[in-house]
Amino acid sequence: MAEVTQLIHHYLRHDKKFPHVFCPGCGHGIVLGSLIRSVHALSIAKDDVALVAGIGCSGRMAVYVDFNTVHAVHGRALTIATGIKMARPGMHVIVVMGDGDALSIGGNHFIHAARRNIGLTVLVLNNFIYGMTGGQCSSTTPTESWTTTSPYGALEKPFDIVNMATAAGANFVARGTVFHVKTLDRLVQQALTRRGFNVVEILTPCHTQFGRKNAFKTPVDMYMWLKKNAVPLESYEKLSPETAAKRIPIGIFAERDELPLEDRHAEMRRKLAGGKA
Repeated sequence: MAEVTQLIHHYLRHDKKFPHVFCPGCGHGIVLGSLIRSVHALSIAKDDVALVAGIGCSGRMAVYVDFNTVHAVHGRALTIATGIKMARPGMHVIVVMGDGDALSIGGNHFIHAARRNIGLTVLVLNNFIYGMTGGQCSSTTPTESWTTTSPYGALEKPFDIVNMATAAGANFVARGTVFHVKTLDRLVQQALTRRGFNVVEILTPCHTQFGRKNAFKTPVDMYMWLKKNAVPLESYEKLSPETAAKRIPIGIFAERDELPLEDRHAEMRRKLAGGKA
């Protein structure tokens, strides 16, 4: 067995929950591999990781990995993760959400978790659609895209996850794709090592519900689209406005070092105890 396969198997509940549910061409498996490689590279013990996931295709990751895990209800992964972090501030609490889970039904929780700057690593798997439940329009569906609830093209403007997280107060905000795997590994590792609320938006294709209904004939076409259109932030800022409008910047968008909520809470408890806690 190849070394990389042995590594992946070490972190999976491979004898209980497989075969997996991801469709051919889905990028979620690449994200799962990146998360495992990042945890391994940082030598984080499996027992020191709590992974919370919401509902949707991305939510299955909490079932597959051999960490402390919670498969939460839709849109509420961040609330459960917040409770875990406040009770166990020394634990690496990782949250995996789809774009619908994070920005649609869970949007209010996302904004306030960023505002509180609670110490979580949040991976938002953005495939532009509700994939598992039938291909409905989500909060990140591009304008004019076809979905089962927008058969004549989406009319609404999509959320920009990076801008929203940055404006709400997250300590670290980045965007990567499943095509640019080495960059993605680097971003996830940085998010795992920083204090406060750390967000990595990950563009990952859903060919079954989005791609083939929006002029991408094969999953490969979607990956080639990511290759062409995702541009490192440093290069993106040098593009003309006309070209930049057609591209998606990737990289790190915000790096702050503001005190996370769990540290501020511990300090308040110490003061209330007369400096003895």
